[in-house]
Amino acid sequence: MSNTEELNNWAYAHKCKKAVENLKKNGFDALYCHNGEEVFHYIVNESEQANSVGFGGSLSVADLKLADKLKGMGKEILNHGAPGLSPEEKLAITRRQLTCDLFLTGSNAVTLSGVLVNIDGNGNRAAAMFFGPQKVIVVVGRNKLVDGSIEDAVQRIRTYASPANAKRLNLSTPCTTTGFCSDCNSPQRICRVTTIIEKKPRNTDIKVLVVNEDMGL
Repeated sequence: MSNTEELNNWAYAHKCKKAVENLKKNGFDALYCHNGEEVFHYIVNESEQANSVGFGGSLSVADLKLADKLKGMGKEILNHGAPGLSPEEKLAITRRQLTCDLFLTGSNAVTLSGVLVNIDGNGNRAAAMFFGPQKVIVVVGRNKLVDGSIEDAVQRIRTYASPANAKRLNLSTPCTTTGFCSDCNSPQRICRVTTIIEKKPRNTDIKVLVVNEDMGL
């Protein structure tokens, strides 16, 4: 590792730990993780008692390649992004994710003050984050951390995450052509549901893993 990488990791470690500290103040069960491998083993351990595991469509989670490992452990995998599914099958899976034993997702942005901010097209991922599943694990890469306000978090999502996600999903929206959000009225617009989780929801066992690696968009 170069000296630049070491210094970068050192700086981000402080930022990640600050976010963890404030997430805990807001009632969340939060944990600092050094890398994705640590997250992988943590989630595998946490899934021991789960029969069904829902995947919310997060690249941060998908890149961990957990599905095959969990399936090999006998878990029912609820992944609406699996290839070959019809629209009806995808919808049925997203509904089942709302009551699964363990729901795995990322967050579009997290403020250093410990607030989770997300923007969805359908709202299924955001909804499952705060009510329904027995347990929720949110994986947050250091690139998702926002120094400023909730408004800054929304801005981060609209200017970077949403256009990139629309491109990833091969949608016909202005941002997939220009790379910039134009607050469009496109039928395929994915910025439709904005959620702000300021404190841990009362009836949801939600764990936030803040990782000192770039993860997802």
